[in-house]
Amino acid sequence: MATSGKVIKCRAAVAWAVGKPLSVEEVEVAPPKAGEVRIKIVATGICRTDDHVLEGCFPNVDFPVIPGHEGAGIVESVGEGVTTVKPGDKVIPIPLPHCGECSFCLNPESNYCLKSHFSESQNLLPDKTSRFTCKGKQIHHFLWVSTFAEYTVIPEYTVAKIDAAAPLDKVCLLGCGFSTGYGAAINTAKVKPGSTCAVFGLGGVGLSVVMGCKAAGASRIIAVDINKDKFAKAKELGATDCINPRDFKKPIQEVLTEMTGHGVDYSFEVIGQADTMIAALASCNMSTGICVMIGEPASGSVIPIDPVLLLCGRTWKGTAFLGWKMQDSIPKLVSSYLEKKFNSDLLITHTLPIAKVNEGFELLRAGKSIRSVLLF
Repeated sequence: MATSGKVIKCRAAVAWAVGKPLSVEEVEVAPPKAGEVRIKIVATGICRTDDHVLEGCFPNVDFPVIPGHEGAGIVESVGEGVTTVKPGDKVIPIPLPHCGECSFCLNPESNYCLKSHFSESQNLLPDKTSRFTCKGKQIHHFLWVSTFAEYTVIPEYTVAKIDAAAPLDKVCLLGCGFSTGYGAAINTAKVKPGSTCAVFGLGGVGLSVVMGCKAAGASRIIAVDINKDKFAKAKELGATDCINPRDFKKPIQEVLTEMTGHGVDYSFEVIGQADTMIAALASCNMSTGICVMIGEPASGSVIPIDPVLLLCGRTWKGTAFLGWKMQDSIPKLVSSYLEKKFNSDLLITHTLPIAKVNEGFELLRAGKSIRSVLLF
């Protein structure tokens, strides 16, 4: 390509400081080094995690930074030694690396990687330098993907090649939100046919959990949220009951236990608050119930729980991005999308140009959107 090996000037939404709106700026994106890929991002979703970054409550983030981690695009150029993708390939950047060498990557039962941001900061690329500059200043990466930039440079082991027929403005959701929720039900919880489920929080990820529970054959899916405007969409996607904790005088875990007899078989917390995490755990049955924690609590949060909740056999699990190895599973999920095995398009409520990125975040904070997709 004509741009290969050259610095590209393009637009990006930059977060200059905690608590400040994003600023759409012209940035310079350096060419990829050995083992790196430069991608032209076509579309990117706005995820609650990006809002956590702006609020300053996501761990291991340095400012100024280009957020975004739910994108899809086309490979523009590759660095020396890259073999898995080539210019022109459609790809989804993956926020959970797959280096293929660490003990977790080599374990078939793990989808974690020791190069993840929980173990190793991903504010700079692996060689500890940035490919972004703006107004003469170095700009940090976010989770190595930074999809709020029209062009981004990422390590080869954080990119998944997908089917050339995939519509990028739709499958970008598979980079995080949909995959995380759907995979939490299918892979992490392993929801069984005929079972009962409760889903706390009906944003894009929570509604994806509902879709996963339905696909797994759950007989009853109880959706829980304080925003009743989300209930119609939840029922459309498979929820059998929708309840608002504010409609009851008793704790919501007691309501769910009464509704189901002994508590649900599976509960999912997709909010990230201590009180709802405890409620979700207590709402699944005390012997074989499985509670999956998906929501991200603020960095440094502590959750006080009564150990009796776990003594009789309840399981409390965490999950990160699908519960599958992302580099292998994302292309398969895209194929399933193209085969119409699920309709993640139903989660997209707004499509906006990158210039309206702050409007997208306002819709999210006001509870007026499920997923907004930004286009370059």
